[in-house]
Amino acid sequence: MTDEPVRVLIVDDEAGLRRSLARILAARGFAVEMAEDGDRALELLESNEPEVILCDLMMPRMGGFEVLEHTKRTHPRVEVVMMTAHADVDSAVAAVKSGAYDFLTKPFASNDAVALAVTKAADHKRLVERAARLEERLVAHERFGEMVGTSPKMQAVYRLIEGVSSATSTVLILGESGTGKELVARAIHQHSARADRPFVPVNCAAIPKELVESELFGHVRGAFTGAQNARTGLFETGNSGTLFLDEVGDLPLAAQVKLLRALQDGEIKRVGSDETRFVDVRVLAATNVDLQQRIADGTFRRDLYYRLNVIPIHVPPLRERDDDVVLLTHHVLQKLARRMGRAPKRMSAEAMRAIKGHSWPGNVRELEHAVEHAFVLAQGEMIELGDLPQIGAPASAGAGGVSASLAALAALPEHGGSRESAEWRSGGEDTPVSSVGGVDLFALPYAEAKRRAMQAFDEGYVREVLDRSGGNLSAAARHAGLDRSNFRRIVKRRIPLKKAPL
Repeated sequence: MTDEPVRVLIVDDEAGLRRSLARILAARGFAVEMAEDGDRALELLESNEPEVILCDLMMPRMGGFEVLEHTKRTHPRVEVVMMTAHADVDSAVAAVKSGAYDFLTKPFASNDAVALAVTKAADHKRLVERAARLEERLVAHERFGEMVGTSPKMQAVYRLIEGVSSATSTVLILGESGTGKELVARAIHQHSARADRPFVPVNCAAIPKELVESELFGHVRGAFTGAQNARTGLFETGNSGTLFLDEVGDLPLAAQVKLLRALQDGEIKRVGSDETRFVDVRVLAATNVDLQQRIADGTFRRDLYYRLNVIPIHVPPLRERDDDVVLLTHHVLQKLARRMGRAPKRMSAEAMRAIKGHSWPGNVRELEHAVEHAFVLAQGEMIELGDLPQIGAPASAGAGGVSASLAALAALPEHGGSRESAEWRSGGEDTPVSSVGGVDLFALPYAEAKRRAMQAFDEGYVREVLDRSGGNLSAAARHAGLDRSNFRRIVKRRIPLKKAPL
């Protein structure tokens, strides 16, 4: 479990036996210290805690029982192996019942028997400590639900979650699609005083614009065509609990006005009613769009932005969490094994290298989909590279497309490249990969070169994924690991509207 030598403290009032035991254990790689009596043993216990104490039962002044009792009271994880003569076996058994790991009788059966007893005691100690560490990690993980990660950026998110949970302030959770913004919202709710009250999530982008106000605030009978019965809105459903507004940037302006009033005064009105109702709801909101740009475009209210953005939490993309990729992969594999009732599976070294080397533009959601794809297809307990879906960029986009833009990006200084690295030719053609759309990237300023390369990648990737999905937008979005609404925005931005599937 560790390469460090086992630290052993030998306690015996017979100098010859101490030295003999020390030679036996040192020859087998143990790090040995010696004490001539119980008092000296307790001094060494405090100054340089051993893993195992090999202690004689019968010693003058302070006997082995006293050493055992003090050790277990002050250093409970230190294992103690008692040594005794045949006549005192009953006492040794009593010592085991009092917490000693084992006992040896003098004269010893063999030198190997002594070393084996110490080794087993040390292994037991290290197993207990390892289990305790895993338990601590599990408890820490469970405190934040399905959120997994130990990278510095995720630790910062955990600290913010703990800090804001006890407050009632509105929180705006920012981050790319697939980063786990809803998990952050759920963790805040679970750590708050409202944990035993409702948590109501709603995807604002998934509600038809004409029904948003009814969905959030409810309606009375006859408020509009088809409103045959009165309906309670989500604000009332979440009363005394937490309402999570995902993709809040997609709310229509009319609903934004009502939302602002609800946040300011706790007042709502059902559609078609003049009756004011008061609700006690903590609102958590999330978005993956630039709300400042929406404000500039006139599609999002500035006053609502400031009301929502009381405490912002930025969830980092997976490409900024390299240390978490392996941990997340193993977590997903274990979760899939439990959910499907199958034996656990492991990633081969080649498959794991591919996972670690991918940038995961779809973030944790894309990783989860890729691992599930591989888990289902793998024939044995080992997942090979071929079991993974295509997680690299499609190479068939041609010069000036995905492969060229990726290589051009790799050649840019920020990514460790150089002009020399751009001499590689794409597909055996004469166009250097530093050329995108017929433009030499190295002839442009850095920011413009990077923008063009990224734009070329987006367009090439979107076209290829749509082509492979037969023009099915939902299937293409799933392949990309993105929400359909987010993928549709990319399509509309990168492909002319008349050619883009909607």
